[in-house]
Amino acid sequence: MKKSLLLFVSLAVSLTLLAQTKKDKEIISESKEAKKSFLKTDKGMGAFFGSSYGYVMFPNVGKGGLDVGGASGNGAVFKQGSLIGMAKLTQLCIGFQAGGQSFREVIFFESKKEFDRFTENKIEFAAQVSAVASAAGVSADAKYVEGVAVFTMAKGGLMYQASVGGQKFKYDPF
Repeated sequence: MKKSLLLFVSLAVSLTLLAQTKKDKEIISESKEAKKSFLKTDKGMGAFFGSSYGYVMFPNVGKGGLDVGGASGNGAVFKQGSLIGMAKLTQLCIGFQAGGQSFREVIFFESKKEFDRFTENKIEFAAQVSAVASAAGVSADAKYVEGVAVFTMAKGGLMYQASVGGQKFKYDPF
């Protein structure tokens, strides 16, 4: 029995690793580093990482525009602490904006219901969804809104923006 279980676990891990491309492995590694950065900036975020049903980490989102702008990034998807797939973020913004920036974004899902909506590619954020800029102590007052909590952390660049737009996601399981 133990040998069968060990063989099954080894096979499952091997198949997951084979399903990952070189780019995926890089994004996964960067996602782990981004998680460390979020936790270093605000230790209280550990509660979100520990209690959420799942989360998606986008370690590098690039954003730019001049009147019309956009953003995109790739991320790693975690369900109850285990890596289960990859995700793509795209965003379109219309309004006053000029410049470019890069940032990290983590989206927490409070329960299976919201997480399943994400993995079924049925979730997108409209202008009314706002992200909390990660800084020391901000997670203490942060709350889930409709089962979702979003945090961002600037990496670099400069952008002026007063725009509306939305984020759309695509989930790819292993």
